[in-house]
Amino acid sequence: MKTYSSNQIQLVSRPEGVPTRDNFTQKEVDIGGLDEGQILVKNEWLSVDPYMRGRMNEGASYVEPFGLNEAMEGGCVGRVEVSRNDDFPEGSYVLANYGWRDRWISDGEGVTRINPELAEVKDYLSVLGLTGMTAYVGLLEVGVLEDGENVFISAASGAVGSVACQIAKLKGCHVVGSAGSPEKIKWLKDTVGIDEAFNYNEVDNISETLAKLSPDGIDVYFDNVGGDHLEGAIDQMNNFGRIVCCGMISLYNDKEPQPGPRNLFKLIGKRILMEGFIVRDYTDLQSEFQEKMAGWIKDGKIVWEETVTEGLENAPDAFLGLFEGENLGKSLVKLS
Repeated sequence: MKTYSSNQIQLVSRPEGVPTRDNFTQKEVDIGGLDEGQILVKNEWLSVDPYMRGRMNEGASYVEPFGLNEAMEGGCVGRVEVSRNDDFPEGSYVLANYGWRDRWISDGEGVTRINPELAEVKDYLSVLGLTGMTAYVGLLEVGVLEDGENVFISAASGAVGSVACQIAKLKGCHVVGSAGSPEKIKWLKDTVGIDEAFNYNEVDNISETLAKLSPDGIDVYFDNVGGDHLEGAIDQMNNFGRIVCCGMISLYNDKEPQPGPRNLFKLIGKRILMEGFIVRDYTDLQSEFQEKMAGWIKDGKIVWEETVTEGLENAPDAFLGLFEGENLGKSLVKLS
């Protein structure tokens, strides 16, 4: 039986605080041959996402931690090179969670065949994939967003945040976003088309900034940051507002937990609903989401940016860049 090898990025140590290159290694391993019903896939695109930082820690969470000295996992799109499975013919494109490596073998479980004629295959890792669906589910299902409401989205120039901004605008909402550079602020206002945006590195008090930019208060806060953003948003939330907790990137690299927002007591008086969510709990909405998103894209109502890093060997740098604010939109790794 012919056997195959896979070039992988492995986690070799658990980071304390901010991850470094020393936490990763690149290794070529033998992955064996194909049995009946299996496929060999060559990855073309990988996704790197902030949530992966949590999987580098040891301990219980909503998803298992990465194993040491094993290939890391993440979203990927690849082309079937060799197939012994009629559902995945050679040359077809598939979406899976076998990222951080150039080749992998599967029996098809957890693998989805995608249509390269509907969109570019890399878009299934961003606007048409879990990234776009996270924004869709968070705003419309968890946040129960109504037409014309006042919305604040932190990390608004990121992969999820930028899509959330546009969905809110499609609902006729007044949208305020935060980002970390003048270039990102300009993109949010001029290209994405939100109403107001501020650079969180240039403001002393987020609560006061939100009061100026959203004078009618906030009905829905889509939180990607936590920390001072969450505290500032709580100050300006309207009665019966909803806080959608998607991520808290400001806390991911803390060695010790930070105290919670000092104003959590305001959730009581304002009757605020604050809810976290995991997009994989909403797979029943995937077809609905993809149909609507494909229509919005076709009609030119959704724009997106991608920060592309070339080469598997540079995947750790692409990941580390997420915590330095280096990416605009979705961060992807293109394999040669």
